[in-house]
Amino acid sequence: MEPATGLRLDFNHKLTLKEFPYIIRWREDRCKRCGQCTAVCPQGAIRPAVKYVRVIESGGDTPKPRPVRRIIHVIEQVNDIEHYCTGCAICSLVCPNNAIEPEYNPQNKFLFYKNRGGEGYKRGGRRNDPGVSTLDRLKFTRISMLTDPALDAGRHEFRVRSYIGRILPPEELPLKVEDGRLVVDKSSGKFIPPVREIFPIMIGSMSIGALSPTMWEGLAMGVAYLNEVEGIPVVMCSGEGGFPPRLLKSRYVKYFILQIASGYFGWDSIIHTLPYMTEDPAAIEIKYGQGAKPGDGGLLMAPKVIKLIAEIRGVPQFVDLPSPPTHQTKYSIEESVMKMIQSMSMAFGFRVPVYPKISGTRTAKAVLNNLARNPYAAALCIDGEDGGTGAAYNVSLDKMGHPIASNIRECYLDLVKQGKQNELPLIAAGGIGKKGNLAANAAALIMLGASAVAVGKYIMQATADCLGDEYNRCNICNTGKCPRGITTQDPKLYRRLDPDKVAERLVEVFKAADVELRKIFAPMGRSTELPIGMSDGLSIDDKAMAERLEISYAC
Repeated sequence: MEPATGLRLDFNHKLTLKEFPYIIRWREDRCKRCGQCTAVCPQGAIRPAVKYVRVIESGGDTPKPRPVRRIIHVIEQVNDIEHYCTGCAICSLVCPNNAIEPEYNPQNKFLFYKNRGGEGYKRGGRRNDPGVSTLDRLKFTRISMLTDPALDAGRHEFRVRSYIGRILPPEELPLKVEDGRLVVDKSSGKFIPPVREIFPIMIGSMSIGALSPTMWEGLAMGVAYLNEVEGIPVVMCSGEGGFPPRLLKSRYVKYFILQIASGYFGWDSIIHTLPYMTEDPAAIEIKYGQGAKPGDGGLLMAPKVIKLIAEIRGVPQFVDLPSPPTHQTKYSIEESVMKMIQSMSMAFGFRVPVYPKISGTRTAKAVLNNLARNPYAAALCIDGEDGGTGAAYNVSLDKMGHPIASNIRECYLDLVKQGKQNELPLIAAGGIGKKGNLAANAAALIMLGASAVAVGKYIMQATADCLGDEYNRCNICNTGKCPRGITTQDPKLYRRLDPDKVAERLVEVFKAADVELRKIFAPMGRSTELPIGMSDGLSIDDKAMAERLEISYAC
């Protein structure tokens, strides 16, 4: 039935291939027509086809050119906007003869057409900005040689550790000396905040549901191995959507940060499991915002809500799961911070650090100042504009948010003015390791004032060969069609991913990061404590950036 205006809406618009972001290059002379490429394409962007071609032939004793029509078998690209090529190149990975590959089309007009049907373009991944970020422009220029004692990164003993939890100044600690020993003065009635020692690089919030079962299992195994075998106390945030009850009751829960977001998905089962938990979680993260989509809530698309995910989250199968943009029962910073943090602290007997996570914003200092006055607040996590996501509107990913470097710096300097820079830890996230420089980016943020950093997209790229990039390559995390099996709930796809390989790579990544952090901190003479806020060790080749970050300018 047509609308009353007589306007017919055509949602199946066919485009010419030059409008698409990636164009398939197919070599007929190399192709053996085995069909592997069309079988593995998650988008259905290529298909086998039969075509008539007109060729000119000549033969015989007295050759005379004549036209002949032949039937040939080809692989062709679909020109339907709903089945566009994402450039994941999974077709070229399985092709035995290198006969096919996608080629980036810089003149594409994809965004002009992707919103047909009145629905904004949604995708996963990170901000489409392949330029060099501020973090990658920072250099470590304070090198101790003769002026200060430098350390040998290979021979000296290091303790690269940080903390989650409020660290009270010595004069506020309820301690007393008895028989020459320092003991807690229980008669003082003062609250002693819970504190966890962690490795300064955390695995950021990626939920069971956003990640496939094999990917999440691989990360969980890797985290447990790092803690129990390698002695590196890496923690991982569960993301929104609850936690498997069996894992909640195990001893491994102490390596995880449980996240509670505005949708409260899965928290019913967590609360009911509390009496049976043998260990406390590493911390509780209350999510108010995400750097990839600031001011917006979470979203798990319907194709990912299979039976397992529905059971964990306590929802029906195959329905979209959007979270509100904020916790709906809280109407101010003060109320939100006090009620949420205090209620979660009470639920876990004040034994677990509780802190909020917000997206990078100019109002971050307002949140920080409220947290500084709250004795139960354990930290503040700020997620910058380059943060990744499993599902968001493209306009949020590319056009909204605040860079993490200046945001974390101004918050740290605000704490310095209050004299609380060593009391309330800041956790930085968003774009760390975007160019592969994980340890360097982490060290730079620590010197700008962060006590720890959280990484997500880098972990997927390093441990599971994620194909997404900042040229809008792949980035179909939201559809549940991930060609690598990382962000899908389709068994045909996630069986491509070996959880043991993911765990192995995760261990390698963190062991390497530990070595590289030592290489950075050793010339600065730091071995037992992180150089948090040690901004005199940083320089940048841009005067405006140097002035904004209050670091030295060097060129």
